[in-house]
Formats: sequence, C-alpha cells, structure tokens
Amino acid sequence: MKKTAWNLLLSLPISVFLLILAASTKTLANEGGGENQRTDKENLSNVSINIPTSDNGTQIIAQKEPVEELSYSLDESQLTSVSQLSDVQPTDWAFQALQSLVERYGCIAGYPDSTFKGNRALSRYEFAAGLNACLDQVNKLIASSTSDLALKTDLESIQRLTEEFSTELAQLRGRLDTLEARTAEIEANQFSTTTKLSGQVQFVLGGVLAGNNVITKKAAPRVITFQDAVQLALNTSFTGKDQLRLVLSGGNIESLGQTRAGLFGTFDGRTADNRVPSLQPNQIRVGGIRYRFPIGSNTQFNIFAQSDGANEIGLSGPTNPFEGSFSNGITRFSRRNMVYNYGDTGPGIAILHNLSDQWQLGASYSAPNGNDPSPNNGLFTGRYVAFGQVTYFSPKRNFRVGLSYANTYSPPGATGLSGTNFGPAAGSNLANSTVPGAGTVGNLYGLGALYRVSPKLTANAFVGYSAHRYLGHGDGQVWNWGAGLTFPDLGKKGSLGALFVGQAPTLTSLSKNVDLGAGKGQADKDTSLHIEGWYQYKLTDNIEVTPGFIWVTAPDSDASNPASLVGWLRTTFRF
Repeated sequence: MKKTAWNLLLSLPISVFLLILAASTKTLANEGGGENQRTDKENLSNVSINIPTSDNGTQIIAQKEPVEELSYSLDESQLTSVSQLSDVQPTDWAFQALQSLVERYGCIAGYPDSTFKGNRALSRYEFAAGLNACLDQVNKLIASSTSDLALKTDLESIQRLTEEFSTELAQLRGRLDTLEARTAEIEANQFSTTTKLSGQVQFVLGGVLAGNNVITKKAAPRVITFQDAVQLALNTSFTGKDQLRLVLSGGNIESLGQTRAGLFGTFDGRTADNRVPSLQPNQIRVGGIRYRFPIGSNTQFNIFAQSDGANEIGLSGPTNPFEGSFSNGITRFSRRNMVYNYGDTGPGIAILHNLSDQWQLGASYSAPNGNDPSPNNGLFTGRYVAFGQVTYFSPKRNFRVGLSYANTYSPPGATGLSGTNFGPAAGSNLANSTVPGAGTVGNLYGLGALYRVSPKLTANAFVGYSAHRYLGHGDGQVWNWGAGLTFPDLGKKGSLGALFVGQAPTLTSLSKNVDLGAGKGQADKDTSLHIEGWYQYKLTDNIEVTPGFIWVTAPDSDASNPASLVGWLRTTFRF
C-alpha cells in the first residue's frame, strides 16, 4: 500500500481505529496466543530457580516484572494534546491518527510515564480498554449536535477506502482464514500440551596422536575414529511450577582414558560424553528421571529415580565454565572437580535453597545402587553419596565461590557403571582403587571460584582433597586441582575459546599396610599435568563445531610413561 493512503486511513477517527484494532488483535491472537500458552506452561509460574550451565551461574529466584498497561481515558484533563506523549513526534507517519484520537476524541491517555510506545505489540486487554473508551465517545458524539456531520464524514471516508483497498482487504481476510486453519491443525496434532522435547546429537572425529598404554608399556593404537552420542530430553510441567524430566541417551564414543582396560590403561585423559562401559555401543538407556518442584519462593526440591544430586541442582556450574553436557570441556576432569564425581547415577533427592541474594545452599543424597535389593545394596545399605555446598555470588554476579563437602561409602564388592566401585573416575589408577574385600569411606572437600574479568575473559580455579579410609586396613589421601581461562564471543558472538591446566586426582599418600596393587604403602610416584584446549565455534544457533586437544604429562602419575596427546573434533547439533 502507498504510505499516503495509510496516512489517510489512520487519520480517520473512531471507526477506523476500531477496524484496525479488531484486525490486529485477531492476528495477534492467532499468531501469538498459542505461543503464549506454551510459554506459560514452560515457565515455573512467577518464581524459578535456574540450574546453571557453562559460566552463566545460578540466578537467584526472581519475581516477574509487572506488565505496564496502556491507559485509555475519557477525562480529557489527563491528556489534552498529542505533544504530551514524549515519544510521539510530528514526523511520525501515524502522527495525524494519534492526534485525532487524543485531541479530538480523547480515547488514549498513554502510559504513566507519558509515552505511547508505538512500536510495542498490542495486547488483548489493551484492545478491550481502548474499544470501551472509544465506544463511550461514540455514544457522546451521537448525542451531540455535531455528531451526524462527523459520523457521515467518517462513513463516507471509510466507504471510499474500502472500495480502494477491497483487494487488499480480501487478501487479508484470506490470510487470516488460512492462519486460523493452520493454527487449528497444529493444536490438533501437537506432540503434547504439557511436554516439550529437546535433543542433542554429537559427532566426534578423534584419536590418539601420541602416548603409551601404562599397563603394557606399548604404544597406544594410533587409530582415528568417527563416533556419535545422542541425548533426548522430555520436559513436562503439570502445574506450571513443576517439571518432570526424562532423559534418553546412547552412543558409541569410546573414552580413551577408561579403567585399566582402556587404550591408555588409566583414567588420565578420559574424555566426556562417552558411552557407559557396561552397555553395548549405541544402546539406548534411561540416563535420568527427575521430578522438580518449588517449596515456597526460595526452595527447589528434586526427587530422582536415576541421576546424581550434584548434577541435578547444578552445583558445579556456577564456578566452572567448562561444565556442560555435549559442550564446553572435552574431558571429565576439566568439567568437574573430583568432589562432584564420586558415585554413579541412581535414585535420591536434592534441595537447592536461596539463603539471600548472595548466598545459596545445596544438598543431596544419592545411592548409585539404590534400585538393587541384593545384600550390600539398596537405598540406605549400599553405595551412597551425601553432598552439600554453600555458594556465594557477588552483587554484580561477576565473582562466585563455592565450598563443597561430600561423604561417600562403597561396600565390599560393589560395582558401578563407570567401571570402578569407588573413586573419582578420573586421574591415576591408584586414586580409583580399593582393597579387595573391604569397604571404603571417603570424606571429600572442594573449593571452586570463578571471576569474570571482562565480558571477553573469565578465569576459574578449583582444588579438591579426598581422605580415603579402606576399612580395616588404613588410609589414603587424594588431591586434584585445576585452573582455566575462557574467552566468550571469541571470533564470533556465541563462540567460546578455552585453556585448562591441572593435576588430575593423584594418590599422594597411603598407609604402610595398604596395598592397592602397586605394593604395600605405595602411592603414586610422581605428579601429572593435564593440559587441555578447545575452541567452540558457533556455526549457527543450533550447530557448534569444537576442535580441541588433550595433553597429559607423566600419565598415571608416573614420569616413566611418555606424555600422551589426543586430538578431538566435536560437532554438536541441538534441537
């Protein structure tokens, strides 16, 4: 349409105003109504506790901001001139229309801050208020001595415009009818009114470039592989405040550092997102079942049949930007301090509570073999991990620090999905070993911090200590630490570069009477450095390509083992 014609159309008073509002509201109802309904079901009402990912941190429970409503008034003393609307200028193409509605008919009073916000979408409530005000004005005009002349002029103008734009109006009606039909079809065939499906697919091209197997002392196979991992998540809300989450996962990624039977013969350099060793390649499993709901305005309660508590309430995320499923760090070690890694998935509970705007408390209990009714298993008589963490957030959210503690127990002969019955499933073999036939207790302590130096640079560090007690035999001590730099929006908005260096879990001391496979009292001989780098390039909103490397010196904490080097190219698709 020509702009002059639109100016003529909008310059008409009451009748044209109602015509425009009716058409626009019908369009908004069809185009936006369904989405608004879905959004309301996905949001946790007016409060939420967000689980952190990457370096975004945990957002303290936030009250939704009130929506500012456009005012309509018949009291002309409130707004007598369009010039009182600070954001309406004479050069605006709809200025004459607004001037007529404000000064001639007094329908619109604007927002409380004396603005009109002309580019803002019209809500159904605002339309109803405007319609009511203008209809009252029409009644007043009809009762006045000049109403016949005004209404006759308006009707003649509308008739001319209707004839001139009859083709466009017919097309608009057709488009609205088509939109209504498509909307009805979508609503009738939608996946679910309560459930949202999301997924991730990962392709990995990688292999060993240098290094030996620490058990056989022979070169690890230099074989390049192409592997995959898949994760599907079904998120369901029944009340708008709760969430039931079901995760299905599978894949054939073989972790290069995975127990003594792996390519390197040690957990050092263990890649993340690999398949569960006890399952067949690409075998689909239920990776997580969790129900989450709020208790009051400051507390989130999670009960899960399959997961782990520290992950469910995201306790590692606020202080470690390397954390992230199918993204961020390449290895298990760079993603998590060992204090979070003892124990496999299983049933349990977790609670996240906001003490204030700056302090947060999280606690969980999980039993990796809680579903097993055999002796030395079950929810309270088998393996368990009791975990707690206090996290501090600076007022500007650019600094965070978390203090963690976990108590864990593994009975004699317990088994696990990770291939070890006790330990962090990262680092040296001795750090993950137990005494055959003896139960093992661990008291774990962790400290992690993150500081956002600038929007383009974030630094983080962590340290972890674990006191192992091999019941009836003696004690051992395990240490790990790590530090990293991340570079948000490196090269492109949404991309992320990172460097990480640390010492993976290492058995630093052992009681003289304890033999973990290397001899009585024998702890790790040396210390090993884990160096990792990657660049996560955001190809599109749903595709990321991440080349990276893993370099481990003195694998298995033994300087006689040559350094290992792994090349990794990960492509992640999200939907």
